[in-house]
Formats: sequence, structure tokens, C-alpha cells
Amino acid sequence: MPRTSPTGRRVRRSLLAALAAVAVLLGSGVAAGPAAAVPSPNAPNEGGSKQLRAALEAAAKGHIEAQNKLENSKRRQKALAAQLTDIEARLVGLSEQAGEVAAQSYRMGRLTATSMLLASADPNDFLKRAAELDVMAQRDSKRLRELADAKAQAAEAKLAIDAEVREQAKQVAVQARKKKDAEVALAKVSSGAGSGFNGTSSSARPAPRNSDGSWPSESCSVDDPTPASGCITPRTLHMLQQAKAAGYKRYASCHRSGGGGEHPKGRACDFSAASGGFEDKTATGGDKAYGDSLAAWAKNNANRLGIMYVIWYRQIWMPNTGWRAYSGGGSPAADHTNHVHISMY
Repeated sequence: MPRTSPTGRRVRRSLLAALAAVAVLLGSGVAAGPAAAVPSPNAPNEGGSKQLRAALEAAAKGHIEAQNKLENSKRRQKALAAQLTDIEARLVGLSEQAGEVAAQSYRMGRLTATSMLLASADPNDFLKRAAELDVMAQRDSKRLRELADAKAQAAEAKLAIDAEVREQAKQVAVQARKKKDAEVALAKVSSGAGSGFNGTSSSARPAPRNSDGSWPSESCSVDDPTPASGCITPRTLHMLQQAKAAGYKRYASCHRSGGGGEHPKGRACDFSAASGGFEDKTATGGDKAYGDSLAAWAKNNANRLGIMYVIWYRQIWMPNTGWRAYSGGGSPAADHTNHVHISMY
């Protein structure tokens, strides 16, 4: 075999290094540049173990669904209360009319329809009195029937309101249970309440909901516009677009083909704190401020966008627990000190 010159060996080593770097970049789905240390599919970087992620998802989903049912019940109760107010106002007028009918009957005493007709002076007068009696009977019967119907409607509205109050108490109890479930699950990675993050939060455009206010079931059906490629859900895409519209335009990666959690389902995105991409170091200074602001924005718009939970800088936010301390394993990726993780419902 011919010997390779020193220059050839240097060129070969440079070429192999370049190919290795390209392979790493292609395998990780991260664009070239200063980015490094991409959160790997197997890293405990979005809620710890598979069991913990499942517990967090169940607790968050249960809370969100109970909250939706609670809000729907409150809307129905408000509508029923308005309906009852209208019925009660009608009852006042109908009761007055019924009182007039009773008073008229009392004033007429023993005067009957027969006596009124016999008192007619001539046939024409007789026919006139007969017509008047028919009109009076129809009018009085209608008033009394309307009064009875209004009373029945009022009773039904009151029963419906009582049912909504019971439904609300039920959903509040469900939320309390889901909060406890979340706290029990988080105890494995959390040491207690977190301080949260501050930042100016614009209001995101709400994601589409079902007619009853619930979130529609979505699959991983639209193209992931981030360098990670793959697919994401329409709701995740909407969140990503709204984040960019709010000014959070640094590197982001959503779909992930391997591992557990929401990334393979197209229901999660990681937002780099550093402007050039994921870095294997804890964010500080302006990068930390960027992450703080993004985490606050995601938390404040969670109900509009369908966000299930947010993890950033050793803290995790869920709608039923608020910010809690979080420990993912010690590395910047696992502790989420180099990226903000957003999981979608």
C-alpha cells in the first residue's frame, strides 16, 4: 500500500472531522452555527421518567378538562339566571292579570253566562253578548294558562341552576384531585414552590376550540417548520407562530422521532435561550432574560393556546400547581437552563 504524505494525512483528517461534524448536525436536526448540546431524545429533559411524564400529562389534562367543564357550567348558569329573571318579570304581569280575572269574577257575583244572555234586549244584543263572553273566556283562559306555564318554567330554571351549582362543585373537586396528583408526581423532581418568571406578555390569538369550549383532538398532521422537521399538531404550530409573532424568534426545535414525552407526538417545542441555538451551558444575562420572558408569556397564554406545561430554568409550570421547583438531572438540557420546553394539550 502506498504511503500517504503528511499533507495528505492532514487533508484526510480534516475531511473526516468535517464529515463527522455534518453527521452530528444531521442526526440532531440542528442547523449549523454556534449551536451545540441539543436535548437528546433519551435525555430526561421534559418531565423526568416515562412514568412521571404520564402522571404530569394525566394531571394537566384532567385539570384542563375540569376547568373547561367548570367554565361551561358557569356560562350555562349565567344564561339560566338571565332566563329566570325574565320569567319572574313575566310572572309579575301575569299574576296581575290573573288577579284581575279573579276580581272580575268576584264583582260579578252570581251573574252567570246564562243570566247575561237572558238579559239581552233583542236577538242582535244576544249575539253581541255571546261573542263578548267567548272573547272574555278565551282571554281569561290564556292568561291563566300563561301564568301556569311561566311558573313551571321558573321551577325548571331553578332546578337547572341547582344542577349547574352541583356540577361546578364536582369539577372543583376534580381539579383539587388533579392538583394533588400533580404534586405527588412532581415530588420526585421538585423541592417545592417556584418563584416563577417575570416578563411583558402580549395576548396570543386563541387557538380554535370545539363549540363547547373543549380542545379538539389533533394528530401529528402538519409539517414542522423548525429544523427538526417531521410533523407537529395544528395547535402546536399555532403556538409556535404566536410565539414568533410575540417576538420569540430564536432557534426552536419541535418534533423528535425518538424518546418519550410529547416531542414524538408533535405536541412540544424546545426554544433555545441562546441566539445561536442550543448551548451546553446554563443561560445567563440576556439569554436568561429571554428565557424568563418566553416562559412568562407561555404561562400567561396557556389557556388561549392549549399549553399543558412549561419547563424552564429548574422550574416547571402546570395550570393546577403554578410554578414549582424542578430538577431534571443536573445538566443544562435536563434542568432546562439552556432552553424553554413547552408541552401542548
